[in-house]
Order: sequence, then structure tokens, then C-alpha cells
Amino acid sequence: MSSVHKLQKCAVSPTGKHSASIMFLHGSGDTGLGLRAWVRDVSTPDFTFPHIKVIYPTAPARPYTPMRGALSHVWFDRHQISPECPEHLESVEAASASLSAVIQDEVRAGVPRQRMIIGGFSMGGAMALHLACRHHPDVAGVFALSSFLNKDSVVYQAVQERAGVGRCVPELFQCHGSADQLVLPRWGKDTARLLQGAGLPSSFHSFPGLHHQLAPAEMELLRSWVLSKLPLD
Repeated sequence: MSSVHKLQKCAVSPTGKHSASIMFLHGSGDTGLGLRAWVRDVSTPDFTFPHIKVIYPTAPARPYTPMRGALSHVWFDRHQISPECPEHLESVEAASASLSAVIQDEVRAGVPRQRMIIGGFSMGGAMALHLACRHHPDVAGVFALSSFLNKDSVVYQAVQERAGVGRCVPELFQCHGSADQLVLPRWGKDTARLLQGAGLPSSFHSFPGLHHQLAPAEMELLRSWVLSKLPLD
């Protein structure tokens, strides 16, 4: 695994005693600050909690093949935006190392992984699935919004191997807009089907008419799920 890149991040502190954490990963070309502003704009109430810290890391700028090698804030490279192509595992593993360092910072601050959730939007959701299912399967849960995994993703095998011998796997909360033209709804549904078949407990929520975006009803549902996984002590 390549050297660990220290990530820039913004964080929303809990209003009371900090006993749990969420890491929310942005989509391609965005930043942690950008995602935080978007979440705040569409969430009523705001996506804040009395006991949960919400961390929004920023992916370092790297050459991105779908943009003809132009620099972009992406968690990993991909050959094209399609579930048919192989994963660019070298870049996935580099991001996993950097994000794992953020998780370790929370552990050192006194938050066990069982009191953490990892999630993201679009590419951030795919990255969250790699991180939670392969590297930190003892987290409380993982969420993926408007996201997909490649059909040959190593995540499926990792889940199957763990679930097959009764080892812990995180619960998945997944949402997708029915009108998404960038990450097609069937890509999200296929991801959910393959993960469930591998043994990952999960729920899939479709939002009629929603494009490749966050929505108030989606964030409200996510908030309720978060509180069910990370209740106030």
C-alpha cells in the first residue's frame, strides 16, 4: 500500500458529549467543504447530532482518466464511469490508507469503531463500501447514496468470505434516485443485489424523480437510520 496522504477535512462537532462519529465522503470533483454545504442546504433539520461528530474529508487532487487525466478531487481513478470495467485497486488502496488514518484518529480520541459509520455520495459511497466492508468491517454501518460498485468488485468477495464463516459485516443503507442519468438506477440496484447475495444485511431505497443529487427526504431517512445505529448513550 502506498504512503499515507494526510487528508484535509472539515468536521461538525456534536452539541454535547462526543460518543460516536460519521465519516461522510464526497463525490468526484467535490470537496469535504462542498459536501458539507450541500448537506446543510438540503437537510431539515441540519445533519447534526448531540453526540455524533460528522467528518467530511477531502480527496487529494489526482489525475482522473474519465476527465482525460485532468486533476480532480477523486478518491480513486477509474477507466470509465461504468460497472463493466475493472477496478483501479492501486488508487482505491491509497485512499483506504489515508481514510483509515482518519478513523484511527477517532479511535485515539476515544470513539470505538463500533460507534462509527462510514458513508458517501456517488464515488464517496463506493469508497465507503471498500473501506467498511474490506478494511473496517466492525463499524456500526455503511451508507451509499447514488453509488455503485463494479461488477467484479473485490468488495463482493470480501463480504462473502466474512459472512460465510459468520464474521461481522456492516449493515448497508443505500439510496438512489430513479431519474439518475449519471449513475444509472440499475447500477445501484445491481450493487444492492450482489451485496445482499454475498451476505451483507442491507436496505435499498428508491426516490422517484430524483436525479444525481441529495434530497431532503433522503437525508431525513438517513438521519433516522444513523440514530438507530448510533443511539445517544
